Amino acid sequence: MDLINEIVHPDGKYAQEGYLEQVERRQVLERAAEAIALARAGGVPVVYVVVGFSPGYPEWPATSPVFREAREDGRIVLGTWATEVHASLAPAPGEPVVAKHRLSPFHGTELDRVLRARNVNTLLLTGVTTDLVVLSTAREGHDRDYGVEVLEDATATADDALHAAALTVLARTATITTVRDALGAGREREDAA
Repeated sequence: MDLINEIVHPDGKYAQEGYLEQVERRQVLERAAEAIALARAGGVPVVYVVVGFSPGYPEWPATSPVFREAREDGRIVLGTWATEVHASLAPAPGEPVVAKHRLSPFHGTELDRVLRARNVNTLLLTGVTTDLVVLSTAREGHDRDYGVEVLEDATATADDALHAAALTVLARTATITTVRDALGAGREREDAA
């Protein structure tokens, strides 16, 4: 989720605010790529989520401290390089990409329908940021009766303390695991995305 150029590429605007350093140090792109490869090999549906706004920012929430600089600085415009999934994680043909305008990928999107159409009952979450999109998805997924697993080694946020705090909160509604423990060789997973 939100493993887009603006956040995880060296030329991204949000990347310069601590996210890139954490993503690189924690090898999030490599681990997310491993999770995607294992999921595909195991027949587990892969669904992408990207954050952004239409040109002109009609969906932009003026009261949001999280998205305040997006409009001011011309960030995360859908259909541009900024909101493309990082090239190392490119969606395969037929893999859905759900665009969202808030923290939660369930808010105002077709994500729930996409998951249910694929008979998904467990969410395996990767992405940036742990404290925002991952936490929002875990909580809302829990309340929609999905099992939720956070692949901790394929997540990051702006700093270690915030990441650790988010994981503490996440453990209340999700299982905290790793890419290999969730999707490793020999583990049958036909129910996750």
